[in-house]
Amino acid sequence: MSISFDFATLSERERYKLMIGTIIPRPIALVTTVDEEGRINAAPFSFFNCLSADPPILALGVENHPDMSFKDTAHNIRMTEVFTVNIVSFSIAEAMHVCGAKYPRGVDELKEAGLTAMPGEKVGSPWIAEAPAAFECRRHVTLELGKSRQVILGEIVFAHYRDGVVDPERFHVDPAAVDAIARLGGDICSTVRDRFEMLTPKL
Repeated sequence: MSISFDFATLSERERYKLMIGTIIPRPIALVTTVDEEGRINAAPFSFFNCLSADPPILALGVENHPDMSFKDTAHNIRMTEVFTVNIVSFSIAEAMHVCGAKYPRGVDELKEAGLTAMPGEKVGSPWIAEAPAAFECRRHVTLELGKSRQVILGEIVFAHYRDGVVDPERFHVDPAAVDAIARLGGDICSTVRDRFEMLTPKL
């Protein structure tokens, strides 16, 4: 027996619930931007992943407000063309959650969450000192998916790693040191501490 759904017959909310409950685990990007006045914004996104290494491209899925106006992240990226993706470790999970609250425009979520903003090396948006890794990005292209959502592709131009996370000689990133968390369905998150190795078959 199986249960099937025709997505053409489902509401947006029904499709959303099926997708976020099934496409798991999803990494969390804590995205930092600045507005035209230089005010910092930070917001988490789990519609996020890497797409290409040459060029180095990552993607964010950013939903608009119900009235179809841009959220602060989308607005700031549109106006400044830059953003920084900070990887969320278990140690900053609660702070990330604070950043996800619906603050008025202009409120510095990093200050509210007790996180430290560090000046970007190549972009105007800051990176977070407490994050295990951060990618400074320039907007590559924005895809408008109807009225409700944008997919923003960013080209990574600079990376920051906390001490002990990466071996600079081998370019090996220690997943235990990153200690990333992921989103599951609803409000449920998980760690990625259980690991096993599967070598690619050689034919």
